[in-house]
Amino acid sequence: MSRHIQVTFDAHDPRALSSFWRDVLGYVHPGPPGVDLPAGADPLAAWDDFLSRIGVPEEQHNERSAVEDPDGHGPRLFFQRVPEDKVAKNRLHLDVRAAPGLQGAERMAALEAECDRLVALGAKRVRRYEPEPPMSAGLIVMTDPEGNEFCLD
Repeated sequence: MSRHIQVTFDAHDPRALSSFWRDVLGYVHPGPPGVDLPAGADPLAAWDDFLSRIGVPEEQHNERSAVEDPDGHGPRLFFQRVPEDKVAKNRLHLDVRAAPGLQGAERMAALEAECDRLVALGAKRVRRYEPEPPMSAGLIVMTDPEGNEFCLD
């Protein structure tokens, strides 16, 4: 039997980082437990209301956040506030498959377009690796707004 996984990020600003990854992956913020969100409702506002109702002080509302695949296929991403800074290259990173089935110049153009979109969301471009068949189809290394490395692949 296979297992489902959750990927956990340490963050200074869990809400902002979860919003970035929501937009990168097309994920959604889930609503609070036991709360039926009407269509178009803001799940983050619903979380603020929920946390206030159960007595969580406002300064603790951004201690955690999460995003989920709306289709239920991808892993849940969980974000938790930590006080320390990121001090070294992460030992695990995500590869965002932004050009499935494409090759050569067409693939790299798709990766560049996605790179531009993510830079506008707060990512930083680190470097581009050209295709080197048959071992590499090419990729772009980036960092999220808190410096976590990931690849557009």
